[in-house]
Amino acid sequence: MRVVSGIQTTGNLHLGNYLGAIKQWVAMQDQGECLFFLADLHALTGNISPQELANSTIEMAATLMASGIDDRAILFNQARVPAHAELCWILNGTARMGWLNRMTQWKDKAGKNREGASVGLFTYPVLQAADVLVYKATHVPVGEDQKQHLELARDIATKFNTDFEVDLFPLPEPFISKAAPRIMSLRDGSAKMSKSDPSDLSRINLSDDDDTIAQKFKKAKTDPEPLPDSFDALAERPEAKNLVTIFAALSDRDPQSVVAEFAGQGFGSFKPALADLAISTLGPVRERLNQLLVDREAVGAQLARGAERASTLAAPTLLAAQKAVGLQV
Repeated sequence: MRVVSGIQTTGNLHLGNYLGAIKQWVAMQDQGECLFFLADLHALTGNISPQELANSTIEMAATLMASGIDDRAILFNQARVPAHAELCWILNGTARMGWLNRMTQWKDKAGKNREGASVGLFTYPVLQAADVLVYKATHVPVGEDQKQHLELARDIATKFNTDFEVDLFPLPEPFISKAAPRIMSLRDGSAKMSKSDPSDLSRINLSDDDDTIAQKFKKAKTDPEPLPDSFDALAERPEAKNLVTIFAALSDRDPQSVVAEFAGQGFGSFKPALADLAISTLGPVRERLNQLLVDREAVGAQLARGAERASTLAAPTLLAAQKAVGLQV
């Protein structure tokens, strides 16, 4: 099993990233060969300053390391491995405009201003395909909102193999966390927890101190009803369901066991318990992160070492793709 996944370098990581991706990545290091990357090339599709991009890359790498990503995996930033961009350009000849036009995230992010959106925003699913296909990934941890992009990668791989009569790219399978596939905003249970939300109260940042974590959970939107004895009964109570889901994911428990424990109690009891659990889990991560950021050059050196390992794995696939399309003899 070869696992490949990336995260875009556009701001501080939050609890949704940790429970939906990072915690899963840490566990997968013992299950197969893992490559995890900071998607700095993808960040160029949005408005981000050069200094902010440089800082975010180091800080997010340090956060992953603080969370438990170590030498069992290959950690690097995308731009240090040119094979990603080179294979993307080759695959641009295989991908089709109609496929990209159907991408839900393109429609959401471009909105009504499609003519003013960058070409990179339109084609970045092709770069995502290159990110995983260049390593012949077998599994890709993805959230529900990214499944469509993985399906596109499979379509591109199939068409390339067929068009050029090669058996080059395997079809990567999605791996979706059962514990916390999607963590929602603390202010709106219908919206995903996001770095781009203008309200800092909507998320728990991994850099937040203990008091801030406690206050954010205290102010989290809920409803006046007590917790039921069945998790299914929370289907129409999105904010309550989200907090129970977070508690279950942090404690590695089934959500049903959480509601069974707190059944009949209000959020005046549940929120402090959730805050204490989050603080005990995230506190050590934050302390380790602060230690790593004392020496940013060392973090950068770790990314460089990871890029060397990744480049070695990517090179044969890129060469085979070049030969398939006639760029190499």
